[in-house]
This record gives sequence, C-alpha cells and structure tokens, in this order.
Amino acid sequence: MTDRTITIDVGTDLFGANEEAAAQNAELFNQYGIRTVDIMGSVGTGKTQLIETLCEDLHDKYQILMVAGDLATTIDADRVASHGVDTVQINTGTACHLDARMLRVALNDIELSKYQLVFIENVGNLICPAGYSLGVDKKIVVVSVTEGPYMVKKHPLTIKRADLVVINKIDLAEALEFDIGALETDVREVDANIPVFRVSSKTGEGIDALVEALGL
Repeated sequence: MTDRTITIDVGTDLFGANEEAAAQNAELFNQYGIRTVDIMGSVGTGKTQLIETLCEDLHDKYQILMVAGDLATTIDADRVASHGVDTVQINTGTACHLDARMLRVALNDIELSKYQLVFIENVGNLICPAGYSLGVDKKIVVVSVTEGPYMVKKHPLTIKRADLVVINKIDLAEALEFDIGALETDVREVDANIPVFRVSSKTGEGIDALVEALGL
C-alpha cells in the first residue's frame, strides 16, 4: 500500500502558472486513463466519509488512489487507507487550498499505471479551492445540513466552479429541522443546471445516483 506524506513549502512551490500545470496534470491522467475527482467543501461537511463510502462502493471495480489535502496531519488519509486504499497526504502548512503544482509534486513518485481512479480531498475550505484548477475530470462541492441554511448563498462562486453539488448528512435533516429543499433552491438560483445530489455518506443513501452521475 502506498501511504505518503508530502509537505509543500508555500514560499517556493506555489510559483508558476496554475493553469499550465493543470493542463499538464490533465494530460498525465489522460495518458494513463485515470478518472479524477476533486472534492471540495468546508471542514466537517463529511468529505472524508463520502470518499470512504465511494471507495467501499467502487473498490471491486477500480484500483483507487486518494490524495488528501490538509494544513497538517494525516488523519483523513489514514481513515481512507483503513479501507485498503492507497493514499498520498499533501500538508500545505498555511495554504488554504491545493493547486495544480502541489498535486503534480505529490504524484511525481507515484506509479500511476496502477490506478484507474483518483479521489482528491481538497483542503477544508469553501472559498480558496474554487479558484484553482487541478486538471481533474470532475469538481464536486460538498455542503451539509449541519452547516446551516446560508452556506450556498455565502459561497456562490464555489457552486459556479463545480460540476456537481452534494448535499450531505441528509440523515440528520429531520432532527435538525433543516429544509433541504430550500438549500437546493439556493443552489438552483446560482446555477439552474448543475446536478444536485442529496446524500448520506453515513447510511449510503443517494450514493448510487452520485456514482452514476460521475460515470463510475
């Protein structure tokens, strides 16, 4: 199993054209026939558990690599690794996002020919990651019912930059008296056509529909 930690020096590794690096990443993934998904969202939205559930659902079909982005620690990568998935940890130090160069550095020593699917868990932040392309096939933004009713209204740019929206932790909606329909309406007001999926990464509800939408 591949479990690596890369520490990125923000002072040196963020220089360069991100879009150029993203194009190089996309070309590299295409060369190896790898499907790639960037998962964005605030701390506590359930991104890691969503990846764990997706890995459990797809591990018989794909050899999966998970790239975890965080300021420090390997907590999220360790959780996913416990499911038998190879992981790479990127510790950004002070950077509130991953960018294409960070991803490229992290994958330099990885034997990509082993993998067919890469999940990237971006740094827990609903603002910065939206501005940086990584060269992936799909960008998912995860919001949850535990964040309150205004997350989408406060972060419209993140919705606009995503390919899909996941409303997570729907199993808690009744207890929290949370109006999921109103949150979905907020999403539609930002982008009327973006696919929205109501999911519980804990119970597995809605996962099949999400997997189908991702073409996996």
